[in-house]
Amino acid sequence: MSTSYPKKEKLKSKKLIEQLFERGQSVSAFPLRLVYLQTTFDDDVIAKTGVSVSKRNFKTAVDRNRIKRLLREVYRLNKAVYFNNITTQYAFMILYIGKDKPTLTQIESKMKPLFEKFSSKVS
Repeated sequence: MSTSYPKKEKLKSKKLIEQLFERGQSVSAFPLRLVYLQTTFDDDVIAKTGVSVSKRNFKTAVDRNRIKRLLREVYRLNKAVYFNNITTQYAFMILYIGKDKPTLTQIESKMKPLFEKFSSKVS
């Protein structure tokens, strides 16, 4: 799996996002929360992923966008490690639920246990 994050791997569908929050399951590794749902896609993508940051905790769009960029970058760099043995298709939403601004290394150190919890819960 390459370390790119193309458009076809991004979670864009409103219907799928609604289903994700209605029927999806979640795992947490503070300050991150992963909501996931097993589903099928028309294109041959293992996972479609979206990121979200609460407007309640971060009032300015600059802060929210910075955190979302960091989340996407950590996911992009490590997704080959996370999905090396997954064969079923999933929709993911990664939520940042902390109250203080993180750094790249902080997010990276929390994303690994988050996806380890996910893989242990799935298998």
